[in-house]
Amino acid sequence: MTEAERPTAAQELRGAGLRVTAARVALLETVRAGDHLGVEAIASGVRERVGHVSLQAVYEALHALTAAGLVRRIEPAGSPARFEGRVGDNHHHVVCRSCGAVADVDCAAGEAPCLTASDDHGFSVDEAEVIYWGLCPDCATSRSSSAP
Repeated sequence: MTEAERPTAAQELRGAGLRVTAARVALLETVRAGDHLGVEAIASGVRERVGHVSLQAVYEALHALTAAGLVRRIEPAGSPARFEGRVGDNHHHVVCRSCGAVADVDCAAGEAPCLTASDDHGFSVDEAEVIYWGLCPDCATSRSSSAP
């Protein structure tokens, strides 16, 4: 799909049955332009685009956009929630144990849900969420250069 064919943020909001506001458009654009952003970074990006918006309004909009499937919320253990615009493909994440950097990892193997549970307990599994943990290249380099 080319840029010209891609729906605008406003069209996506309407298509999801959500009211279109300047703040919601700015929020969706901020999340999609960012890289696994936290709420404060999203609020800052929205404010740069439309001026003042309360943190509560950002939380409410994130909840609505997440529920509508336009934004994905991830919560690596021990970290605040992060949000991303890559939705619908059941990809995974790798997280740095040192600095908290997050990157996308395409599906582990096969088709969604990527992993087959050894015992699904009768559930109809439609998604698998995997988080790989380790050190990003910068943190690994700084650790190896500071080792005695």
